[in-house]
Amino acid sequence: MKLFTTDEIRAIDRHTIEQEGVPAIQLIERVAEGVADEIATRWRSNKPTIVFAGPGNNGADALAAARLLYERGFRPEVYLFNIGGDKLSTDCATSRDRLIAEAPEIAFCEVKDRFSMPKITSNHLIVDGLFGSGLREELKGGFKSLVQNINDENATVVSIDLPSGMFGDWNPQIVNRNTIHATLTLAIQFPRISFFIADNAELLGEWKVLDIGLSERAIASSPANFCLVEKRDVHRRLRHRKEFASKADFGSAVLYAGSYGMMGAALLAARGAMRAGVGKLTVNAPKCGFDILQTGVPEALYRHNRGELNIVEIHPERDFSAIAVGPGIGTNELTVKALDDFLASINRPVVLDADALNCMAIKPSMLNNIPVLSIITPHAGEFDRLFGPQPSAEARLRKAVEMAKYYNILIILKGHYTAIVRPDGKVYFNSTGTPAMATAGSGDVLTGVLLSMLAQGYPAELASIIAVYIHGLAGEMAAAEHGEYGVTAGDIAANIGRAIRETMM
Repeated sequence: MKLFTTDEIRAIDRHTIEQEGVPAIQLIERVAEGVADEIATRWRSNKPTIVFAGPGNNGADALAAARLLYERGFRPEVYLFNIGGDKLSTDCATSRDRLIAEAPEIAFCEVKDRFSMPKITSNHLIVDGLFGSGLREELKGGFKSLVQNINDENATVVSIDLPSGMFGDWNPQIVNRNTIHATLTLAIQFPRISFFIADNAELLGEWKVLDIGLSERAIASSPANFCLVEKRDVHRRLRHRKEFASKADFGSAVLYAGSYGMMGAALLAARGAMRAGVGKLTVNAPKCGFDILQTGVPEALYRHNRGELNIVEIHPERDFSAIAVGPGIGTNELTVKALDDFLASINRPVVLDADALNCMAIKPSMLNNIPVLSIITPHAGEFDRLFGPQPSAEARLRKAVEMAKYYNILIILKGHYTAIVRPDGKVYFNSTGTPAMATAGSGDVLTGVLLSMLAQGYPAELASIIAVYIHGLAGEMAAAEHGEYGVTAGDIAANIGRAIRETMM
């Protein structure tokens, strides 16, 4: 699914109105219908309800929703902010007039100068239609005070389009206290880019998209730098296997992983690779890992590294289809040097994860030798060690866009909505996954799946999207069996094959 910026959505909205002849007021009615239906489905009509409407089209949505809620048996109090008496958009004025005419019993107040805050309790339902995506700058003065008062009362809040005070794209200077904390955000037509950034979770609450029928032609023809990866995106790219296929058709991969006390990481990555369908896998590990790997993943070949306890050389002895380095290798001085020498000598994409990233953080000059279109997979801590501390998740994502372009690599920034950041500036947010995956070794499994997809011939950009989606789905399957608390990385690895099968169905 394409994710558009606020300006891009406005352009699609304009195209729908001007080129396809759908009146703006009709789109407002569609929004209102969706809002009223959602509220009526979730709450009883006798719930005390207050609607706050701003002077623009977000306010028009809220006023129209108030009228439809009235028809469904609700009796909301409605406050329309028209400070000075001449600030309403044309559609907001139309929605106001229709509300007054068709819902005469509603307690309606048009605020033109002074405003007395109504009594709000935790039992109230608040419909926030103050600004939505029409906001151009941070809230100030009376509106800031109003938002703070609403937040302080701990009522249930439904925000139309966006929580007032929040922006759809970037929110670098946002002050949470000055922004509505929604219980439910009803986004219009598309989720916004800001929905996928951890900083904004407490502002959005639960979110849901209302389809109001904007122009499919405009949506299809509009380019987007941000996307949400869904099943259909991966389904059409996964290849079915031919009946006469052999293991030679699915690549040969080598995984440099493990050290004394951290062989589990190598084991998990290897299992992830095998379950993702690699033809042949070789695990190159210190000599101390022989028994563990031959017992724990007998399907993989074992090649002992020259080091007894640590990896001290990274020299693939033949032309493998794909190479991954990092899970559990530690940051021993000899390991750091081995990685440095390897990156200086390799000229094709590789997967670098976990301790490979920590080794590079020790010697940042290695970043300059990462091969073009290689894949690195940092979580927040690893990213900050590599590229400097970031003050927020949003800042980290924006830095990742900058670094992916600068080094011409793919950055998989792991999190709830893992972001696959490409060097051309495109960002793909993953839709699968669960908090149950916040467990040691989960990232090692992902490394294995990435390695497997590269070995099978998927280009790095596509391998990243497929692997992250499959990994997240496997986590969901593991959580369905073991519960949110009970999932281990081994459970995720065990479900990789099932996740691929489910995606291909």
